[in-house]
Amino acid sequence: MSNFKQKYNTINAVHKVLAHSYSFYFLLLLLGVFLDVVFSLKIFSNPIAMPVGFIFLILATIMILWAQKTGRDFRKIAEVKAEHFCRGPYCYTRNPTHWGLLFMMLGFGIIANAVFVVLFTLIYFFVAKFIFLSKEEKILAEKYGSPYLEYKKLVRF
Repeated sequence: MSNFKQKYNTINAVHKVLAHSYSFYFLLLLLGVFLDVVFSLKIFSNPIAMPVGFIFLILATIMILWAQKTGRDFRKIAEVKAEHFCRGPYCYTRNPTHWGLLFMMLGFGIIANAVFVVLFTLIYFFVAKFIFLSKEEKILAEKYGSPYLEYKKLVRF
């Protein structure tokens, strides 16, 4: 298989895993909203929770946008080294977009005072971490080899 074709298949595989992860996120969010409308359970009685939820939403949005911009810049690198992975939010976490989605969903759940949205946020976190992100990391380790494995040692989350 040519190098271009192998690189295309690897990129396609990563995007496929991410698409499934984001779809799962969206379905859990919809299910959580539906169940919260049907059962109308509340978590918070303290009015301070709503501003905290808004802060989560704002920070999550910034994190996702920052990660997407940094990810686009990564595509311009010809020869990848371990230090190339550590850029922007990727210096703090290997999965800033997933963390952003987690905090966005949690922030929405707090603002809406929605038990099921918050519960499904936790479910999403564990499923994403142990299924989707582990698949993505295997693909990236296969594609980039030792530079990516070095990066994984440097950035734990």
